[in-house]
Amino acid sequence: MEEKTLPRLSRLTAILTQLQTKRLVTAPELAKKFGVSVRTIYRDVRALEASGIPIFTEEGKGYALVEGYRLPPVSFTESEANALITAEQLVRFNKDQSFIDQYANAIAKVKAVLKHDAKEKLEFLANRMHITDEDSTPQSQDLATLQLAITNFNLVSMTYKTVTQEAVSQRIVEPFALYTMGNQNWLLIAWCRLRQDFRTFRIDKIERLQVLSEKFEPHKMTLEEYYDKYIAPTLNP
Repeated sequence: MEEKTLPRLSRLTAILTQLQTKRLVTAPELAKKFGVSVRTIYRDVRALEASGIPIFTEEGKGYALVEGYRLPPVSFTESEANALITAEQLVRFNKDQSFIDQYANAIAKVKAVLKHDAKEKLEFLANRMHITDEDSTPQSQDLATLQLAITNFNLVSMTYKTVTQEAVSQRIVEPFALYTMGNQNWLLIAWCRLRQDFRTFRIDKIERLQVLSEKFEPHKMTLEEYYDKYIAPTLNP
């Protein structure tokens, strides 16, 4: 009975959340909520106290956190937050709408704890990524690095092996967007300073990649506008 609803670590975290959101919570109330015995709740509270959480027991009334105690907010590195946004786009292909909705709610809570500038970067990245199939999987270790370069407008130096000629060239590019279709490789859209135009690069063909400290002026157009200008004409000549 004790572990049917939540594993213990998850339950301890949930109990702590309850303590943060209510002035007082009782053992029977927690037992009912998590589907465990009152004795299990007693053990859980002792475990939380042993880990350093200052819980005050008000005899005959319930448990409360010591006045003034608050857990520090969850913090994410920019790369971790970007990974969540990438996963959010992949989750859209799940066949269960309830799962999609729950994940969207979870992501909303993550965004709520981020600083304003971090939220802006996430929104920017979400608009510069396009995924069209759940089987899309990156074929290199550079996706997270390129995401950071896109949101921070850093030039990227790379050694690139062309797909058709297998020739190796050195490029300095202004990363613009990332996309993948079906089970194909991730593709980087970037302004190539060598060709003085936008080019598409397969990430798995990048042999060496370095994000430079030098910044570039952000390109004003959206990914949709890029598609209309550069892709659509090739599909409808």
